[in-house]
Amino acid sequence: MEGTRGHILQLMVMGILLGTAFSGYRAIQTPDYDDTSTPEILNPSWMATIPEIFSLSDVTMPGTHNTMALYGGSLAECNSWSLSLQLRAGIRFLDIRVRHVKGNLTIHHGISYQYAHFGDVLMDVVAFLREHPSETVLMRLREELSNTQDIYGAVVRYINEYAHWDLLWHSREMPTMGEARGKLIILQDFTGPDLGIRYNSLDIADDWKAATVGNKKRMFLTYSSGASILAHPNALAQLINPRLYEYLTGYVGQSKRFGIVTMDFPGAKLVQTIIGFNY
Repeated sequence: MEGTRGHILQLMVMGILLGTAFSGYRAIQTPDYDDTSTPEILNPSWMATIPEIFSLSDVTMPGTHNTMALYGGSLAECNSWSLSLQLRAGIRFLDIRVRHVKGNLTIHHGISYQYAHFGDVLMDVVAFLREHPSETVLMRLREELSNTQDIYGAVVRYINEYAHWDLLWHSREMPTMGEARGKLIILQDFTGPDLGIRYNSLDIADDWKAATVGNKKRMFLTYSSGASILAHPNALAQLINPRLYEYLTGYVGQSKRFGIVTMDFPGAKLVQTIIGFNY
């Protein structure tokens, strides 16, 4: 037992040292990876030309894993662009984690507080959709750190206070692009009455090839991200994102369906490549 504890302690120290070493690393901006504060390319209205009759499940869209994880060191940070800039860069799937304490919903990645609350997220989404009504935003919403299993009432209160009820898509059914425009579609990863589409109704995988041959009526979601004590999100993204970019660029010029592709620290050209499969 003592040996096991010693080994765990060694791993923790190594993880801290890796994080410390990486924190002094110079910011990188490449086509597939970006840990700078500003995206190289903006695509704020890319959904405008998608036909109204298209099912949203047919749309290929970029997303970010742990969207608001901008603070906490290399073990916690998954992105470097603000939410507002992510949306303007073309990100349309958000992965939002809230800690529920006494009715308040603060944003966390594990124990790392992200200096924001759910109202801040809603205000950014409202402002973006007001400026770009041709777009839609999908948001996976789940509880993080706390475990009350009862965030529904707080979520509704925040929506009424910081957004408005008509902003939401109020159905479990998959909307068309025309129906989704200007809407926030909550992918509900918590219990309670329906606020949108149930997250577990999506086909969720770690293989971005699946959506090309999958059921057209289902929305596909692929995570190309990860973390461990010795493999921090930024380090993994620098390995995974180039492979993803290489794979996808092999299909450039083709109309392909990849569903939602969710990333850590995506580069703007990788985001743009994913968007390009809709045309």
